[in-house]
Amino acid sequence: MRLGKLSNSQLSDLVLGKYKQTRPEVRSMPKVGEDCAVIDLGGDLVVLSTDPITSTAGNLGTLSVHINCNDAAAAGATPVGLLVTLLAPPTATEEEIAVIAEELSAAARTVGVDILGGHTEVTDSVTRYLTSTAVIARLPHGRQLGGMQGGNDIVLTKWAGLEGSALIAMDYAARLPMLDDAQLRKMRGLMQHLSVVPEGLYAAAHGATAMHDVTEGGVYGAAWEMAFAAGTGITLFKEQIPVLPETRLICDALGIDPMRLISSGCMLIACADGEAMTEGLGALSIPAAVIGIAGGEGLRLSDGSTLDPPEADELYKLS
Repeated sequence: MRLGKLSNSQLSDLVLGKYKQTRPEVRSMPKVGEDCAVIDLGGDLVVLSTDPITSTAGNLGTLSVHINCNDAAAAGATPVGLLVTLLAPPTATEEEIAVIAEELSAAARTVGVDILGGHTEVTDSVTRYLTSTAVIARLPHGRQLGGMQGGNDIVLTKWAGLEGSALIAMDYAARLPMLDDAQLRKMRGLMQHLSVVPEGLYAAAHGATAMHDVTEGGVYGAAWEMAFAAGTGITLFKEQIPVLPETRLICDALGIDPMRLISSGCMLIACADGEAMTEGLGALSIPAAVIGIAGGEGLRLSDGSTLDPPEADELYKLS
């Protein structure tokens, strides 16, 4: 099988279609385009999600915190804590494990969550470090997002290819002679923008009907999953999707598409008034732009061309 996440059809057929709801406390079942589970235990709703980090050798602890907290924020929930499983290869050193733990701790303080526990193990089942992290979040009753509707504006925060640009600048700098030292530092510095918790909580309180954090598969992949989950289409205005000039240089040089490049740190937000949403986010110093509109069927661009379901992320082309 190819590297990366299962395709959406594989995920539905091989995995998700086999799960059945049996407990009355469960408010949502897993499906393509929905990253979080919601459980009603009385009081606030409990929101849960989990994700591994497998695609980078650096910033493992930082990514583990932000990618999982971002899932909760996309549901409008406030992250509370994390459970982290760290698997280390036989070549691991105590110093390296301590660095990852320090990264986890620092990122957790930035988001305002606690590391609640987990598991740490050295195993020959892996050849490099990886984490699998679960986030626990809270959501008041009556605050679940209602779901994207036809006519909703689609807003993107920050810049397409954000995380991918940072990872490439860190792991593949030798392939980027077109970037000077200042540009490389700028791209690596994008790691500081990985959290979408501030925009997720703001948007949930100011009219968002649905949200999706942009991870593997990039903006196109997240938009496709968002449309699939809602049962309605999306038209994207490609020329309005913000991309940093350095990201374009990187992608042009390496022959990859910034719209299909992993973009943690970006959030897609469906709402009735995209301009008001972008203005509100701007007041929080979060750049945002209206990049599309919901309606019709499938995912397409404004020129009428259709976009296929997401496949492996562009980042895997470099390995």
